[in-house]
Amino acid sequence: MSLQPGLDTERSATAAGLRAPAIVGAVGLSAAVLLHFHDPHDSGSYGYCPFLALTGIPCPGCGGLRAVNDLTRGDLVGAASSNILAVALVAALAVAWVLWVVRRWRGSRERMFVINTRVGYAAIALLVVFGILRNTPWGSWLAP
Repeated sequence: MSLQPGLDTERSATAAGLRAPAIVGAVGLSAAVLLHFHDPHDSGSYGYCPFLALTGIPCPGCGGLRAVNDLTRGDLVGAASSNILAVALVAALAVAWVLWVVRRWRGSRERMFVINTRVGYAAIALLVVFGILRNTPWGSWLAP
């Protein structure tokens, strides 16, 4: 029996609050480890992009697996040349996850992030513009 019952309750509430961030972190780390050891630079090692197979044009996600693999090896330039948008997304998700852990540690029950309609439309527009730009002569430096 604890001498400070309120402290035990607070600790269990903090542990319960950190459960979701721990699971999300473990899944993200597992994916990074898989991509580190199973190299996507080998053609077809993770299958083929259906959009690329049907159209011959790289989609906004093409090169994303190679970018994460390069990030796990510390090759930021290689990652950026595979898919700069994926590198930015990984960085944004890492920051959002750390902030989420801090908020949960302090007792907040907020979700990792909430995307409202305006942000959702902006994200879709960014993907479309990136997908088009990387397939034009002006944006060929963005191609995977």
